[in-house]
Amino acid sequence: MRLLLAIFLPCAVFFTIGRPLSGILCIILQITLIGWLPAALWAVYALGNYRADQKVAGMKREILEQMNGK
Repeated sequence: MRLLLAIFLPCAVFFTIGRPLSGILCIILQITLIGWLPAALWAVYALGNYRADQKVAGMKREILEQMNGK
């Protein structure tokens, strides 16, 4: 769902992943039709990084739980 949002409304993705300043910069970039494509690419890239960060945080949490459980 967020991927479609990143393509069609790039600035909204930044607000959903907790990066409001990037969202504001993205809105400024989106104002021009030419700037929409770089804004969409930037949003997809940021979404990928957000997902990777979430996976790493989950793995760290699991490792700490395993270490504390022993």
